[in-house]
Amino acid sequence: MSPVWRRELRRLVLLFAAAGLAGHYSGHLGWALFATSAVYIGWQWLQLARLHRWLVASQVGDLPITVGIWGEVFRHTQRLQRRSRKHHQRLQAVINRIQDSTAALQDAVLMADSHGNLEWWNAAASRYLGLRSPTDIGQPLTNLIRNPDFKQYFDSTDYREPLTMTSPVNPRQQLQFNITLFGRKDRLILVHDVTRLVQLEQMRKDFVANVSHELRTPLTVIRGYVETLQGNADMLPPRWQRMLSQMSQQSQRMEALITDLLTLSHLETDRPHEAAPVALAPLLQQICADARALSGERAHQIECQVASGCALAGYDNELRSAFSNLVFNAVKYTPAGGRIEVGWRVDGNEGILSVSDSGEGIAEHHWPRLTERFYRADPSRNPETGGTGLGLAIVKHVLLRHDGRLSIDSTLGQGSTFCCHFPLARVISPEQ
Repeated sequence: MSPVWRRELRRLVLLFAAAGLAGHYSGHLGWALFATSAVYIGWQWLQLARLHRWLVASQVGDLPITVGIWGEVFRHTQRLQRRSRKHHQRLQAVINRIQDSTAALQDAVLMADSHGNLEWWNAAASRYLGLRSPTDIGQPLTNLIRNPDFKQYFDSTDYREPLTMTSPVNPRQQLQFNITLFGRKDRLILVHDVTRLVQLEQMRKDFVANVSHELRTPLTVIRGYVETLQGNADMLPPRWQRMLSQMSQQSQRMEALITDLLTLSHLETDRPHEAAPVALAPLLQQICADARALSGERAHQIECQVASGCALAGYDNELRSAFSNLVFNAVKYTPAGGRIEVGWRVDGNEGILSVSDSGEGIAEHHWPRLTERFYRADPSRNPETGGTGLGLAIVKHVLLRHDGRLSIDSTLGQGSTFCCHFPLARVISPEQ
């Protein structure tokens, strides 16, 4: 038992002992004990009422001073009150510092609750999004930012990729939205001004497209003269014949590079038109026939497994370009007599086009960069194969325009498998 409780017990014993003696000598022992109990209970109720009034008053002001066990309760309560005030002041200082530093950011910062209602934003958000205080507090954020793309992105809760869109208050400004879920599905939204980056990216696309178009005409002229000279090769010395042959080969490589650059430019800049059903069986069979012609004397075993009647909602020329790039790559990088399998299947919620080969394989650390422009996995993939280094970049962009993705699985010395995954919404079954 603690000392304060022992003291309280001694006071109680002495109080009732004194009441018992007074009642004994006066001849009214019962009334004396009853009166003493009533006074003691009344005292306790009085102290309890004082504490209750203090609590109801929102803990404003100091607690009253008393004695006994209630004095200890009041003192401990007041000590806890002061400690709580210090913690509150310290926490408030941290919150104020965070808010001040966040308000000074050049990027916009917003907070929305689990229902999508706006809770807080900084000054940059007012500039970028036109928010007003305090009328916008508690309003649904999708009502304040009226953009269909933003609403779809905000409601999807899939925030792995950022959203880039035009500012609702400045049509010349491009904003990038990054949303992070925290707490009970509350949202922290960061908005960054990417106008300069978008302009630079557009300049790059325009430059590639314009340069490719400008190079095609002189290259066509050069190839024409080379072919004319080759047509009269019997009249030229052998040394000139070798030079013309090399010029023809290099001009063909240059033309293939320009064609791929123009294809990429088209995929990046042109908006998708309305999709149409693309029959997969004749498309893949034609690509495999072209691959056998490309294989020639290397005699690859090329098999195509696709059921007749299967189709994909998309764009014929783009799908042909993507699939042929994958199949022709398998031919180029598979040793003579190797096996290449092209197949189509529906697995779960997606349709999958797979191209497997028995080539040399690709180390895993190269996989994330294979779809970059001009990236080559290793020195063995050299210009002698005839590739431009843009094939898988074209595949990636075609799949993005078809809501798909590319997956790679490869083992060194055993071969590689490239799979194009398409959402089930684009797959058309033979029954359909």
